[in-house]
Amino acid sequence: MRIAVVGATGYAGLEVLRLAASHPDMDVVVATGETNAGKSVAAHAPALAGLFPEMIYQPTKSVFDVALDTAFVALPHGKSQALVPDLRARGVTVVDLGADFRLKDAQDYVEWYGAAHSAPELLADAVYALVERHRGELPGAGLIAVPGCYPTASSLALGPFLDRGLVEASGIVVNALSGVSGAGRATADRLHFSRLASNAEAYGLLHHRHTIEIQREINAELLFTPHLVPVARGMLVTAYARVRSPLTSDEALEVLRAAYLHDPCVVVVDDPPTLKDPVGSNLCFVSAKVDVRTGWLVAMSSLDNLIKGAAGQALQAWNIAKGLPETAGLPLSGVTP
Repeated sequence: MRIAVVGATGYAGLEVLRLAASHPDMDVVVATGETNAGKSVAAHAPALAGLFPEMIYQPTKSVFDVALDTAFVALPHGKSQALVPDLRARGVTVVDLGADFRLKDAQDYVEWYGAAHSAPELLADAVYALVERHRGELPGAGLIAVPGCYPTASSLALGPFLDRGLVEASGIVVNALSGVSGAGRATADRLHFSRLASNAEAYGLLHHRHTIEIQREINAELLFTPHLVPVARGMLVTAYARVRSPLTSDEALEVLRAAYLHDPCVVVVDDPPTLKDPVGSNLCFVSAKVDVRTGWLVAMSSLDNLIKGAAGQALQAWNIAKGLPETAGLPLSGVTP
């Protein structure tokens, strides 16, 4: 199928290119990068030189000049709203890796993103592509909204317990660590090596944009605090919720095993997952413990923020939408060491 990758110079867009190159049903015919138009993919990202030795970045508008089956859009928030209506009107399937179509209530964008949504009529059509929780909605989907990395990791860890009413749906605390690639390629003071190295930093306190996305997905109220740590990629979530009735650690693990029994990209582990376990793969590792003394569930998860948290999940959802094998083109093992 003929594929465009819009915003193919950013980290998530580059990952889509990398994964698409080994997908048996994908033919990338155009890759866009507004500020890099005219530059080769190989020069911009030498790691992809062997996969795309001749491809040249095109301006964004070029997606309307070629016949396409699907456009993977990896643009900053607010940018895809201007493209998606026209792409959908042309019958192009859109897989949006940004936040523009993740929320169903247009008012949420005003409150959490600080601007009105310019295409609210499409919000109801978008399928939220957290595959393990919305797989049945994806076949035939024309507009696929890929979840954020933090919501993916948090929802996969906590969702099964809230779905079964095993924990309180308020007073939940989510602490998360993310690699620097989650901040994108744009420069900022806090991303300078001299500040980042040997450091860790909380940010987005009390009103981080992903808070509302997690709350809407798991139907709960929570306090979400992300932290930036000095690694290139990876994500580790530790979440705390009050149990509603007696629950042991073994029982909590069985809840996770039952929930993800048929999910090839979720691995339930007995011990706490580490940040590095899934790096390089489309896997999410999950685990849980219960502190009987205090009555708290500790739900944990880890994933690669650029693969399962972005590009890999995009391909996974697209595979299902197109009736292809779910794991086609996806790496299912991390990198060791």
